[in-house]
Amino acid sequence: MSRDRGVLSGRFGRFALVTASVTVLSLTASGCVVVHGEREIVPAATQAEAARALKDFTTAYNKADKAFDQSLDAERVAGALAAIDSAKLKAGSKVSPDGNASHAPLELTDAEFTIPEKAGWPRWFVADADSNKGAEDARWLLVFTRASADDVWAVSYLTILSTDDIPEFEKDEDGNAQPVTADDAALAVAPGKLGKAYVEYMDSADDGDSAGGAFAPGRYTSEWRTERRKNESKPGLARQYIDEPLTGGAYAPVGLRTKDGGALVFFATRHYEKQTAHQGVDIPVSNANVQALLTGDVKSSLTLERVSNQAVLDPARTASDQQVRFLSRVDGLVAAKGE
Repeated sequence: MSRDRGVLSGRFGRFALVTASVTVLSLTASGCVVVHGEREIVPAATQAEAARALKDFTTAYNKADKAFDQSLDAERVAGALAAIDSAKLKAGSKVSPDGNASHAPLELTDAEFTIPEKAGWPRWFVADADSNKGAEDARWLLVFTRASADDVWAVSYLTILSTDDIPEFEKDEDGNAQPVTADDAALAVAPGKLGKAYVEYMDSADDGDSAGGAFAPGRYTSEWRTERRKNESKPGLARQYIDEPLTGGAYAPVGLRTKDGGALVFFATRHYEKQTAHQGVDIPVSNANVQALLTGDVKSSLTLERVSNQAVLDPARTASDQQVRFLSRVDGLVAAKGE
């Protein structure tokens, strides 16, 4: 089984807005130096370090994909991508215990690195690369994060965009990108509130309300919401949906200022779908990946749990159009429970 298709939406087969700690050096009465964190604002990585991180990720990814062994790339993935990746590999190992017979090595070439400067940890940067998988005009954007100097670089967010959808980033005279903060008041929606705003939007009425106005209509907003409403009640089967923002640790949203004053922001969410059958109606479980991740017996209900990472354009508060626009959404099944 190949990870080029299947549980994940889009073509992907198988990153953090954080308030950094600050370094304060002070001399005590005895003359000792006390270190409370880091103050110096520096680039998160060098170009050479970023290139090495991309190479190391690709190597680990290919080993894990070939063997369907999540331990082989566990150090190189984090946050939303780790949740999606590990579940996919777990399912693959159960379906194909001898490994991935359809494995085709991932190649990421022509890479460009957008590196923000910031103080303290965690640090992160974005790699933009061409891939041998998917559409020819598509680029893979990977957010590499590192929680401390003792950690290796790991990919926490991944999205696939057409070349035309990649925005121009605001950079200083040295080429350093500018990160946005979780509570950035210059943006239409503060990045730290995007996850909550999105789940409120998905739970709002189709005809629009205050929550709905935050997001532009499209495939991952109005169209997906309408589709879920249609599926809530069908003959013999009812569906319930629960959505949650993911904001802690490696799941924290991250963003880069764009030239127009807005930002490209990556954020994560969790989505549950509970299917409940009417008396005497069975819930068929034919998908091999669902079967592989299933716990419990499907007697009257089946709950599917997915983790999703999104890439959006968050406009400046001064922009004429205040709606957040989705560029991409990659999600994966991470658990299934029968009752």
